[in-house]
Amino acid sequence: MPDPNGFLRYERQLPKRRPVPVRIRDWREVYPPAGEDLIRDQATRCMDCGIPFCHEGCPLGNRIPDWNDLVRTGAWQSAAESLHATNNFPEFTGRLCPAPCEAACVLGISDDPVTIKQVEVEIANHAFDLGYVKPQPAPVPSGFKVAVVGSGPAGLAAAQQLARAGHAVTVFERDDRIGGLLRYGIPDFKIEKSVVDARLAQMEAEGVVFQAGVNVGVDITADDLRERFDAVLLAAGALAGRDTAETPGRGLNGVHLAMDHLVPANRVVAGLQETTPIDAAGKHVVIIGGGDTGADCLGVAHRQGAAGVIQLDQYPVPPEARAGDLHPWPTWPVILRNYPAHEEGGDRVFGVAVQEFVDDGEGNVAAIRIADVVVERIDGVRTVTVAEGSQRDLRAELVLLAIGFDGTEQQPLLEQFGIDRNRRGVLDADANWQTSAEGVFVAGDMHKGASLVVWAIAEGRSAAAAIHSYLGAKGDLPAPVLSSAQPLSA
Repeated sequence: MPDPNGFLRYERQLPKRRPVPVRIRDWREVYPPAGEDLIRDQATRCMDCGIPFCHEGCPLGNRIPDWNDLVRTGAWQSAAESLHATNNFPEFTGRLCPAPCEAACVLGISDDPVTIKQVEVEIANHAFDLGYVKPQPAPVPSGFKVAVVGSGPAGLAAAQQLARAGHAVTVFERDDRIGGLLRYGIPDFKIEKSVVDARLAQMEAEGVVFQAGVNVGVDITADDLRERFDAVLLAAGALAGRDTAETPGRGLNGVHLAMDHLVPANRVVAGLQETTPIDAAGKHVVIIGGGDTGADCLGVAHRQGAAGVIQLDQYPVPPEARAGDLHPWPTWPVILRNYPAHEEGGDRVFGVAVQEFVDDGEGNVAAIRIADVVVERIDGVRTVTVAEGSQRDLRAELVLLAIGFDGTEQQPLLEQFGIDRNRRGVLDADANWQTSAEGVFVAGDMHKGASLVVWAIAEGRSAAAAIHSYLGAKGDLPAPVLSSAQPLSA
């Protein structure tokens, strides 16, 4: 049984990050591998609660107390088997997920929660290093063929589930390499691409066929897919970047969407191009947006050699600890989140709104005009008002808009299938994950909107189960979430 006093004997502790002066000179991951003793101690803090609410925080339903106790006793192979039973890609979630499971940890009511995410990634690392991750090809083919459009975590999870069930799966990706945002949208200092490649090698050995550089809807049509495949899964993400087109000066040179900065930067790191058209080197950079994407831009700007970086957030400074009245346990709390990129330099300014991008007289951005704002919620409606006399200019030769996404992109494939985006810019699905087009399913951000990697994997697994049933194949596949499921929130 678990150690009943583990959480009393050990405090929450994470492995030390690589030193800032060292890591900003390369693109390797911020966290080095953790020592085995540290991870065992942290796993020992898990109380194996009678009702483990971490299961509710995690849409995958990861059996967290089980693999924590297996790590505590040094049973790494069994821990890897338990973890992979519910999560196709723990090496992705352990690096990239913000860990809603930790927000729902029972220990977090009165103490620091268990370092679930860190234990998870170390199990995944051990599994690869010790050869526990092996291909699991289906013993008998089903005779059915499935097309997956998009190779992010949702599409990959669905593809792996379906291939292991015996279906012939082809994954189409319009970029020149497989991986979606894992490949080109997320910097290597958060996830090195060798991690992605290792999992793709396993999937290829399981029979998944990858076709990169294929823009479905252009290079091949919906009719082609219907002729060649028995079912289609749309998992092309939600990449329509939110813009500020109405802000004066938006058209100036030097004002860009965040992904237009991150993608070429990743391609340079991968050796696929020598330079990037949007380089922060020697420039004063302003990043608009305080979330994950903004932090990614911040870390990239540091490594490119920016002269200075300021990150803007419209909201006031959030509390450092959970405000129980607004965000009671076990819901996801709104707190001040410091990413590794923030300790590498730069300033953060909260409670401001952009008024104008200032022209240098030659069509280039020279500054960004901001003003303090007051954010209130009146009768359930959020209002933002500008404080008079608070306007000021910040020097800016490069401005990056990291203010979210407006859903999936309008594309020829949707028109060919006769599928409309809803008011949120994503695709509706019925209880069986099917769109309005017969035999065409949807999962991940293309269905949910921009969300967490753990939700993408959960939706991919669930959509795979629905497709398996639709094809009339034998048995059932695990489906961790309903198409209508939402995160645990206040």
